[in-house]
Amino acid sequence: MKTKNIFKLLFFFFGTLIFFSACTNELDVTPKDDDEFLSEDFYKSKDSYVQALAGIYGNLSLTGTSGPASSNLQGIDAGTSQYGRTLWYLQDLAADEVIWSYENDEGGAVKAIQRNTWSASNTILLGFFSRAMFSVALTNDFLRQSSEEALARRGHTALSSEVKTYRAEARLLRALAYYHLMDLYGKAAFVTEDDPIGVYQGPEYNREQLFSFIETELLAIEGDLVGSNQNEYGRSDKAVAWMILAKMYLNAEVYIGQNKYTECLTYCNKIIGGGFSLASNYSYNFLADNDYNEAGQNEIIFPLVVDSKVTQNWGPTTVIINGEVGSLESNAVALGVDNGWGGALRVRKQFANKFLNGDVPLTDTRNTLITEGREIEIEDVGDRDSGYIITKFKNIGVDGSRGGVHFEFVNTDFPLFRLADVYLMYAEAVVRGGSGGSMNDAVGFVNALRDRANSSSITSNDLTLNFLIDERSRELHWEGHRRQDLIRFGLFTGGNYNWVWKGGSTNGIALSNHLNVYPIPANNMAANQNLTQNPGY
Repeated sequence: MKTKNIFKLLFFFFGTLIFFSACTNELDVTPKDDDEFLSEDFYKSKDSYVQALAGIYGNLSLTGTSGPASSNLQGIDAGTSQYGRTLWYLQDLAADEVIWSYENDEGGAVKAIQRNTWSASNTILLGFFSRAMFSVALTNDFLRQSSEEALARRGHTALSSEVKTYRAEARLLRALAYYHLMDLYGKAAFVTEDDPIGVYQGPEYNREQLFSFIETELLAIEGDLVGSNQNEYGRSDKAVAWMILAKMYLNAEVYIGQNKYTECLTYCNKIIGGGFSLASNYSYNFLADNDYNEAGQNEIIFPLVVDSKVTQNWGPTTVIINGEVGSLESNAVALGVDNGWGGALRVRKQFANKFLNGDVPLTDTRNTLITEGREIEIEDVGDRDSGYIITKFKNIGVDGSRGGVHFEFVNTDFPLFRLADVYLMYAEAVVRGGSGGSMNDAVGFVNALRDRANSSSITSNDLTLNFLIDERSRELHWEGHRRQDLIRFGLFTGGNYNWVWKGGSTNGIALSNHLNVYPIPANNMAANQNLTQNPGY
């Protein structure tokens, strides 16, 4: 059984310390693995190793040390560099599920993302690339500082076994950062703890090279990680490594041009047998107490941790929940916030129709659409009264109380990986011909999700790729998967599937295939001459 909140407190208390000591001038354009971030004095304390590890985790939630608007990436705004928020923008706002009303936000960067008209100068693209590389840099320094040689030099050899686990966790977080860079940008600067400290620019690694590194790294550390679903809440374990591998194998044809659905099933089976279970209620995954309710205990494999008191930031769930407050509905209190942002987020009609076109009954509890008094069409993005809204995420606990103490900032963790996704990945890999799974089990997993949602059951005849791409949206919408899913199904670029405002057109237009990867940000290329631009940009 996972323990709760212990690491969460360490993480947030000490994360700011690590961030403070890790801030360098080089971060004006992109974090580089140039400097020895943490001083020898810091590591005199035996507790410093868990504190340093907490700082790497903290990079997934925090942006600076002086409140929610502060950024430790100089020249990059906190709002455009928070790990989860920018990931959500790039995966979901760029696709067919959600639209942001205030298109001038972030200097128009939001508009460019949701209309698929981005360029290498987009500040959101810069923010995520830089934040992910900062995660790499923090990990590299921790690995240097926690080597057997470094432990012996400081008289900490008794900590070797414990620190070995910490090192495995850090390497996993570095692999996670490279996984996201591989998926979003198709390439990245490659640096490890073995590279020189100082004026060093890592070579460019393409998708094939990154795929190989991530795969090799996760397999190498598996034995040193805590058992599946056994670590403290908010920390990684074997199941998180398996999840990254499963998602890489599911998307391997996109990344490396190879079918690896059998390998995907291997790791889905590991996770399914790894001590997880579905929460009894779908909504529990998205409530303020999802760190310790049924979902946090059993279904959420890895969260981006949020706390309204000690991690105030403009991360994904703060943005989503405040954004869900409608311009007409006055539903802020019902969502657990003070005021909200008056219709900042609405849904595109193609997503709404996945609940309204008859494929699921209206009783499906995953359907949190608010339609009364609204039209489905969004002909003017700035018209906050048009289009439907949803209430999936809430700053409310299972008992109905508001989460946290500051109700502009929420207490709801963002479920980056959860078991429901594994069930759907298993089903897809079976349908695509992978070995090691069965159609009966695939149908059973999908029906487990639909039964929980008070939806209708399916048969093997229903389990097609067309069904699965829609079912993934119904189950996983607004959880940072949609762009990746559409690309894997061949529906993101081209004109086979259009959605409102795709490509900047009211009814949607075909997109060039080069948009399947984002451009390398211009500032990051300027900081590292080894980086080259993706074709088409």
